[in-house]
Amino acid sequence: MANTTFDGPVRSKNGFINIGPGMTKALTANTTLTVNDHAGRILLTQDADGIFTLPSIVTTADSASAGPGSDPNNLNNIGASFYFYVDTLATDVQIVTDGTDKFTGAAMIAVDDGAKKAFFPGASNDVLSMNGTTKGGIVGSVVQVTAIEAAQYLVHNTLLLGSGSIETPFSDT
Repeated sequence: MANTTFDGPVRSKNGFINIGPGMTKALTANTTLTVNDHAGRILLTQDADGIFTLPSIVTTADSASAGPGSDPNNLNNIGASFYFYVDTLATDVQIVTDGTDKFTGAAMIAVDDGAKKAFFPGASNDVLSMNGTTKGGIVGSVVQVTAIEAAQYLVHNTLLLGSGSIETPFSDT
């Protein structure tokens, strides 16, 4: 089925079911993600030292006179979510923004001795790194990021599995 563009709200009283082989994408090498190919899908990180670059956040709005949603070619990507699942033990996996966009929210790291800690990115942080130990990235780790406004990716619903003395996964490029 081709892409379909709606103008105005779409309501479903019984929900939408996203299923099928296209719902997962294997990331086996450094990848620049796109909204069309990666947003809303489960991204299986299968490159132990892969760099996965999020798309630049675009907030272009339709002209006020045309009304909301009137331009089906509008590139606004607010609300696009990217779900990462660590499928191969990370040694130096990085989820990065374009450098202008920054992270907000938090990431929880838990280790098998019961220790856990939440880490909050600093105002200039645009890299989330996993090393398979102190910064998380053991198989089963999950990271979700969503474009929420101009230059802001929200890190949420995140549980990184780690070992040793856990430390922040956030840094600057």
